[in-house]
Amino acid sequence: MKRSLATALILASFSAFAHEPVYNQESIKVLQEHALSNVPGKKTIMLSVDYAAGQATVPHSHTGTAVAYVLEGAITSRVNDEPAITYTAGQSFYEPAGSRHFESSNASQTRPAKLLVVMVLDDKAEVLTPLAHE
Repeated sequence: MKRSLATALILASFSAFAHEPVYNQESIKVLQEHALSNVPGKKTIMLSVDYAAGQATVPHSHTGTAVAYVLEGAITSRVNDEPAITYTAGQSFYEPAGSRHFESSNASQTRPAKLLVVMVLDDKAEVLTPLAHE
């Protein structure tokens, strides 16, 4: 009896772990970056984000505005106090400047996903700032 209970607890912990997001292993590639001559002190960046199955971006904030387009697969996104939404290839979403992006993850545990992101931000700003654990 004790052995079967211990085995069940171990299996339950493994299955919970198997679906935990894998942070900081997504591939982020800057495709273009340009100063905005008509808006001094601002720049625009275009980047791609490739997620393997189960990968996610660490919870973060952006000082700039972001527009994302799902190129491949499905991405689950949760921004500010809004509910999580899963977007599929061909759909897009918007993040206002200063948003707290609590979830940006591959919705699939078996297939890759890819985003195209365009941002407008201060010329010296980082693309994202990790959120402190809350």
